[in-house]
Amino acid sequence: MTQDTSGIVAHYERHALAWDCDRRAAAWTDKAPIERFLACLRPGATVLDLGCGGGVPVAAHIAAQGFVVTGVDSSPTMITLCRTRMPDHEWIVADMRSFTSDRRFDGVLAWDSFFHLGHDDQRRMFPIFAACTASGGILMFNAGPAHGEAIGSYRGDPLYHASLDPSEYEALLSENGFELIAHSIGDPAKGERSFWIARRSPI
Repeated sequence: MTQDTSGIVAHYERHALAWDCDRRAAAWTDKAPIERFLACLRPGATVLDLGCGGGVPVAAHIAAQGFVVTGVDSSPTMITLCRTRMPDHEWIVADMRSFTSDRRFDGVLAWDSFFHLGHDDQRRMFPIFAACTASGGILMFNAGPAHGEAIGSYRGDPLYHASLDPSEYEALLSENGFELIAHSIGDPAKGERSFWIARRSPI
């Protein structure tokens, strides 16, 4: 299966308010991995949230724990929600695939967002992760348990997901200066998410 992923940006802007409402109404089943990520950071650390959505529950929880959040999302509506809810933090309308910053962050998170990218775009994200992560900083992203593509559905619209093989993610992390800390595949206690946590090597 191959799928044009260019419609993802338009999809999330079109459904921004509905998605935000549904996310806030649902039980937060994936809190455990977020807590695991935050436990790796020093108090008051800076966190880059790539694909932050409307900021609830993830970015809001990170901010409530005293971390300094910079959120990035391609949806202007989502970013407006974040700015309204958490005006003391920074919110940027941008596509993660082309995001650049002159800063390096203590933590970089791509949660429930990275897996909407096609295989080649996912591969190209790892230099971006490296460029954004401070020496000794922490990266966490989630994807699928095995190489493949899948088309889900949200509000009647198709929704693309993809994953590389776990061994390729581990190789990409190593090639881009990260040391793997933790890898979990589909643990029900962690919201069924498959995720990777890695530390940026000293630079």
